[in-house]
Formats: sequence, structure tokens, C-alpha cells
Amino acid sequence: MPADAPGGAGASPITFRGLKLFPFQQRAIEAIFGGRSVVVAAPTGAGKTLVADYAIEQALSQDRRVVYTSPIKALSNQKFRDFRDQYGEQRVGLMTGDVTMQPDAPLLIMTTEIFRNTIFEDPKRLDGFDFVIFDEVHFLDDRERGTVWEEAIIYAPRHIRIVGLSATVPNVHEFSAWIEEVRELPVDVIVEEERPVPLVHKIWIPGRGPRSLPEVKSHFIEMTQADRRNSARGGGRGGRGPRKPNRKAQERVMRSAGGDCIDYLIERDLLPAIYFCFSRRDCEALARDHAMRDLLKPDERRKMLELFDDLATRYDVVDAEGIVTLRSLAGRGVLYHHAGMLPIDKEIVERLFSTGLVRLLFATETFALGVNMPARTVCFHALSKFNGISFGPLMGREYWQMAGRAGRQGLDDRGWVYALLDDTSITYDSIEYFHSGKSEPVRSRFNLNYSAILNLFRRVGDEVPDAWEHSFAYFTGEREDKTRHRGKERDKQRGKNKRPGRSERIGNRGGHAIRSRMKMLREHDYIHGDELTRKGLLCAHINGYEVPVTEAYEGGWLFRCDPVEAAMLFASIVYEARPSDVCPRPKRLLKGIRVPFEQHMKAWAQRERDLGLRQLTRPPEFSVAGLVERWAEGATIESILEQTSLAPGDIVRLLRMTIQLLRQTHHALASGDPCIPVLREAQARIDRDVVDARRQLELG
Repeated sequence: MPADAPGGAGASPITFRGLKLFPFQQRAIEAIFGGRSVVVAAPTGAGKTLVADYAIEQALSQDRRVVYTSPIKALSNQKFRDFRDQYGEQRVGLMTGDVTMQPDAPLLIMTTEIFRNTIFEDPKRLDGFDFVIFDEVHFLDDRERGTVWEEAIIYAPRHIRIVGLSATVPNVHEFSAWIEEVRELPVDVIVEEERPVPLVHKIWIPGRGPRSLPEVKSHFIEMTQADRRNSARGGGRGGRGPRKPNRKAQERVMRSAGGDCIDYLIERDLLPAIYFCFSRRDCEALARDHAMRDLLKPDERRKMLELFDDLATRYDVVDAEGIVTLRSLAGRGVLYHHAGMLPIDKEIVERLFSTGLVRLLFATETFALGVNMPARTVCFHALSKFNGISFGPLMGREYWQMAGRAGRQGLDDRGWVYALLDDTSITYDSIEYFHSGKSEPVRSRFNLNYSAILNLFRRVGDEVPDAWEHSFAYFTGEREDKTRHRGKERDKQRGKNKRPGRSERIGNRGGHAIRSRMKMLREHDYIHGDELTRKGLLCAHINGYEVPVTEAYEGGWLFRCDPVEAAMLFASIVYEARPSDVCPRPKRLLKGIRVPFEQHMKAWAQRERDLGLRQLTRPPEFSVAGLVERWAEGATIESILEQTSLAPGDIVRLLRMTIQLLRQTHHALASGDPCIPVLREAQARIDRDVVDARRQLELG
């Protein structure tokens, strides 16, 4: 238990688990237990999580209930294990969509999606909870999932207070003011700019080593001057100007520079290090390249392999191909971590890294979301990556999320950050921006899906489009309009036409999207008059892929499926294909299902397009059906990997999402519906072996 309870100004410092809390942590705790909502913005590694840990411990000691949400399932699982070890199995529950354990516990850990779904589907479950902790609340800016955070904040029951833990963002006060307005409760803003362990940032210029920012600027000036000279010479001869670097040659340069950088870290005792690169293939290749370094002493190697073997035995994966590869690397003090790995393999790597025996970890950016995973040094193989749409520089927030893993509190007096310079893909301005400590403001991604609209329609009827007036986008637009108020009044006096303000433009745009979706729902008999139809009620109980599932059921296609075919159908709804993906052809042709259902959903998307919607409902992608068919019929993961280009982690993620959608659907159907046993058997057929998330959690 904490040594001291929160106090007011002048109170003695709070100690917690042997640590004296920093002033910003104390202020946050005092706000929480003063009955206010709070947003804590601090750099990665500054101790935001300790605020949540303290608040949870105090709440449980007072028989109060708390929801803890996280952006990813792996982080939810990790917090579940940590809290269960701290408070016991009966006091900690978990709901992630993959797994539900102890759902009535006083401390309930959820992914943010599950919390949002609970708000819409079963709000009474939240009656006894005092506050909700949003870990990484700046995920509200995520292009794909950000609306979930915004909806959860807006529509959570009014008695629940908000505790937001955020990276440092420039508009944190504006963000908090929006929460205060939409929740109608006071919100304290706690901002901490300093890290307990300061960071030293260096740019590694290939062939020249680590350089400071002024030296990097000189390098870019030299490069520009050289390019101009080459261009002038080339132009005089009818040439094409500066030579573009050969891609493969540049990759060799960067890989060599990475090796030089790692040599430098070893010589100066700057390990352990996390080496971030944004390619799964490169993570594995670099780990193999550097395993020859043999970074462990004999006693450390012995301890590492004992720990590895214990984990592999516990998870029953001793002979798995991936585990054999990881073990050979672990014995050298080197490992890799990326989203394409099997979840069990990733978890073993994470647990080994937390021991300090992993001296060099090659990882993609997903590792930066882990808790309790600091190192002495962080390296960047590049400062640019593919963001899902285009190739370009990292966001400042991404850079600091990863760089913030450098510097272990209590072990290091500073953290070291080295970034390899590829001057063919990054500008000096971008590097200067990273080193400035600046970050992008949080932006609204509010975009109600069909399920949310149907749930809101049951509450407020045709006033659903007014929901946009509660969004963060509308709030920021309104504030901008107020700052221009004097100018508008002046224009009015001069007789100029009044242009609509930003909040009005945003409201019109957002309201149009909601009205268009409501029109779709009325046209397709989800809403009739003032009531939801049977279709509407089913759709309202499914979050994510709700329209394809509802249409598959109401169109009769689901009724034609046996359990294996149901798994194939639902996976095709979930799956988002990439051009390079290769999957085995199915034996079942899904006659009478595949073609008409595809055509039906394409027609739905075309109607959305006609109504001016930008984000269209994606039709099913049946190219994955053969892979799911083989798994549902009992094939091993090894045999499936021989027939597909999909990574094992992507396969498991697809199947777990399919299970979640099957589960949601059979829970949404009326008792006795003939599809329920088919859906349950489909779920049972694919929820096995490496896909079984509950088994993994229980073994660990």
C-alpha cells in the first residue's frame, strides 16, 4: 500500500512501491481523488503509468471500481497479468474480444473498442465504476481507430470520470477543454515536459559516425552544393542532373552503417539497445547478421537459455520452428520482435527483454507500445517509413514514442538515441523537427459507423446527426471561429457576405456523413419510422463489419453455410488483402454464396458512393477462404505456412478477429436461432492451438 495518501499543497511527498513520486504525479493523483477528471501529458518514460497504478491501488483499497483501457490486446494482456499478480485473480478481470475473464471484477481491463461497445450495448455493466483510465489517449488521432476513443469519451455514462494518459502534444489544453465541455465535469491538465532520465540525440552519418545537429546541417549543405555542381556539369553535357542513388546500393550502405553504429555501442558499453527498423524482414535479417557478435558472458548465456527453455516449456512450443530459431539467437543476446510473429513468440521475446539479458533487440514500432520495456540506447535504422498510404518521415509523436524507450530510470544517468541518416529519403528540416521535441497536435477522427448510429438512434431518434456537435473536430472549429469573431463583425459592418465558420463547415460535413448513413439504413430496412427493425437490432449489437454480417444473415447466405463455410465467410468479411498476398485455393466453392454476396456488398458500397460517403463498406475478400478452410479442418500452422505468403502473426490475427466476429454474431441472434450452433462450431474449429488466446494467457 502507498505510504502516504494524497494530500493538498504542502503535503509530504507520496511514496509508492519504494519510489518517491514526482510533483506532476502527485498533482495528478490529488486531482483524481479530488473527484475530478484528469489528463496527464508526459514524455514516454516519465512515469505516467505510475499515476494509474497508484490511483488503482487507492480505489481498490476503498472498494471502488476502475476500468483500465489500452490501445492493443497485447498490452491489455500484459496489464492483466501484472495487476493479477499484484491484487489476486478475483479482483482483476479482462475483456479484449479474444478473451473474457472475471468480467465482474472491481478492476476491469479492456481494449478501448470493448469499452466503447459496452457503453452502447450494456451500459448498466458500468454502473459501479468510478473512473476509466485511457492509456495512450492520444490514439484518438489514429486514422483507423481514433473514433473509438472519441466515442468512448463522449458517450461513457456521466458518473464515470476520465483519466487520460497521453504523450506530450501541443494542444493538450484544448483537448482537455473539449472533454470538460462534453462531459460537463471539471478536468485538470497535468503537463510534464522533463524526463527523469534525459536523452542525448545523435545522427549517424554513414562513413562519418555520430554527429550533432549543426554537423548534420553542414552535411546537407555540402550535399546540396555537390548536387548543384553535378547538375551543372550534367546539364552542360545534356545530362539529367543529380544522380539518383541505386536502391540496393543504398540499402547496403545503410546496413553497413548500422553495423558500425552497433560496434560503437558495444565499445562504449551502451547496451542493451532497441534497434528500430520498419520492415519485418529487416528485423529478422539484422538479428541474424548480428548474432555472430555473441554479446553474453557464459553465465549470462546459461541463465538466458534456462529462462528461454522455461518459457517455451510453459507455452508448450519447445519444438516449434520459430522457437528453435529464436533460441539460437537468444543464446547470443540478440532477438527480434514484430507483428508478423506468432503471439506466443512475441510474448517470450518481451519477457526475456524485461530481464535485461537481451542486449540487442531489432524491433518494429509496435514494440514501443509495450510497458516496462526500456533500454540504455535506442537506434533508428531510418527516420522514414510507409504509413499505409505513402512513404515519408516519421511523425514527431512516433519518433518520441520510440526514442522514449532509451534511458532506464535508476540505472542510467541519460539515455542515448542514434538515428542512421539516409539523406536520400529524409530532409534536414525533418531531423531538426524531431530534435526540437515538438509533436503534432491531436486531431479528431470522429466517424460514427452504422452500429453506433443505430444505438444512438434508439436514444435520440432523428437527432443523431447532431452528434457531430459533440466531436472534438467541431469543438476545435468552434474555438477557431471565436478567435475570428471580430473580423466577422467587421466584415458584416462593411456589408460583406458572411462565409460559414469552420465549426459550421465541419458540422455540415460530419452531419452529411451521418445523414447519408441513416439514409442507407432506412433504404435497407434497418430503421422503419421511429423504430429499429429486426435487421437494425442485429446490426446494433455488432461492432465492426456489422453491415456485411447483417446482410449475410438477412440475405440468407449464412443459412446455407456449414461450420467450415461459416468460418470461411466471416474471415472473408474481416480480411483485407494486400497485392502480394498468396493463399491456397479452397476446396469448397461456396456456390450460391460467394458471387451473389460479393455483388450485393459491392452494390451497397456503390450506393454509399452515390450518397457522397468517402469511407465505403468493404466487400468480402474470398481469396483467404482456402487458408481458413484448411485451418478449420485441422491443418497445422506449419503446413499452412507452406501454402501462403501471409506471416504467422497475420494469420493468427485474422483468425482471432474472425472468432470475435462469430462470437458477437451468435450472441446478437435470438435464442434458438438455427445459425447459432453453426457459428459456435465454426468458432470452436478455429479457436485452437496458436490461435487460442485464452490458453496462451492461462499458460503464461
